[in-house]
Amino acid sequence: MVVKVGMIGCGTISRYHLKQIQALGSAELVAAYNRSPGLREDFGREAGLASSALYSDVNEMLRHPGLDAVVNCLPNRMHSGVSVTAMEAGLHVLCEKPMATSVDEARQMLDAAKRNDVKLVIGLTLRFRGTTVAAKQVVEKGVLGDVYYAKAGWMRRNGIPGWGSQFTRQDLAGAGPIYDIGVHALDTTCWLMSDFKADQVLASSYAKLGPSRKGLGDWGVPNLDGYFDVEDLSSAVIKMKSGATIAFEVSWAANIPKTRFTVRLMGERAGVDLESMKVHSTGDSEMDESIEFTPTDAYYEEMKHFVDCIQGGKEPITTPSQMLELQATLDMILMSSRENRVVKRNEV
Repeated sequence: MVVKVGMIGCGTISRYHLKQIQALGSAELVAAYNRSPGLREDFGREAGLASSALYSDVNEMLRHPGLDAVVNCLPNRMHSGVSVTAMEAGLHVLCEKPMATSVDEARQMLDAAKRNDVKLVIGLTLRFRGTTVAAKQVVEKGVLGDVYYAKAGWMRRNGIPGWGSQFTRQDLAGAGPIYDIGVHALDTTCWLMSDFKADQVLASSYAKLGPSRKGLGDWGVPNLDGYFDVEDLSSAVIKMKSGATIAFEVSWAANIPKTRFTVRLMGERAGVDLESMKVHSTGDSEMDESIEFTPTDAYYEEMKHFVDCIQGGKEPITTPSQMLELQATLDMILMSSRENRVVKRNEV
């Protein structure tokens, strides 16, 4: 069975998914939707789709003959509603991160997947990196012992995507780097720890460079007639129900030496660092042991996993409980930043 896939949204990220679908013999892109005629037609040419397979109405695309699944690449605010509609139509869904813009939206998505017996995978691509997979194996062997502290961060020096577009508008994005790249660092950390349940969060967020168009990146299409009303930097202390603590920081633009992605776990026996790909331990002597890993194309592995879930009944790596708690933590970070206070899990 070849899985017939429809692309919802034809922006930059859709090209990454298109490449992987084309590389998989077990999947075929058969339809695409985008509101913008220019983006829709450009994508159609690249994908080799006939004009009859290009839609200006997403609901019409969901009724495309033979469609099995969709990839949701729309702005964050549209992740939940469109994904739920697709699942109610009996379609499997790969939805880009963040899953949603609230816990309630996330829960609606999970309920729709269960109710319609379809697969829902969230595009947390970093789980499929060779480095992450190898580090996960180290942690699962018990090398670290009890993990009680971790650092999760993605700090860009310059990297504001599509200034003035869907990325920097709260009405479309819901948040800035917290949702865009911070979700990757936080999810990778929690996944390695096998601990997603936050108890309370104290966070601060800032917009010091973005409003004046400093720190722009090359991702997305800018709209200089648009505006910037999300954060460009955020930090948080996340206290987990297990007693562990995660120090979280993320920026699109900041006055720092260089861009850095950080996932570092500290356990009672040893620690693991994804940047150095080493296990570190201390005591009578210090030890630094390299972690062997096989490089992967994370987007390819993600798409392959999605197709395997559909064809073989495999359960998504992004499990319902993990995704609900990850969204809750993001909500807590945003609420704490807005209200300048500690926010507890039962408040979101």
